[in-house]
Amino acid sequence: MTTDVSSVIEALARAPRIVVPLVREMPASMLKRRPAPGKWSAHEHACHLAVVHRLFLDRLDYMLATPAPVITPYDPGRDDPDDALLSLDLEESLQRYADDRARLVSRLRELSDADWQRTAEHGEYSHYSVFIMFRHLAMHDFFHAYRIEELLLRKDG
Repeated sequence: MTTDVSSVIEALARAPRIVVPLVREMPASMLKRRPAPGKWSAHEHACHLAVVHRLFLDRLDYMLATPAPVITPYDPGRDDPDDALLSLDLEESLQRYADDRARLVSRLRELSDADWQRTAEHGEYSHYSVFIMFRHLAMHDFFHAYRIEELLLRKDG
């Protein structure tokens, strides 16, 4: 598992260096433009990455401290107002995302193999562990980066 862990940590460390410059490429006039009703703008995708960071840090603390943790799923479309992310300051969110990520990566590098294997019951998934949670976070970063790039590259933009 050591190789997989280091790959996940490196992906997490690398993500802000991809996401932040990508967001900065977006013309200011397009940042908050939604591609369709109910679909997020680049601003919302970027701010979401900063907002969910606390959730993952809290889950890590919970999973490491609790013998039989139960994770409640989070769905921003269900759990948050539709326009919640539009009111956030983009620059502050990008900075918080990068800063929080650096702290997270530093912490993850200190986890033991046993910590990475800690499990929890998750309301949406058949199995869940610290490793799965952070592999998921790495893919989550790049999923939102992909959506931002789609918005940036649209011909009808």
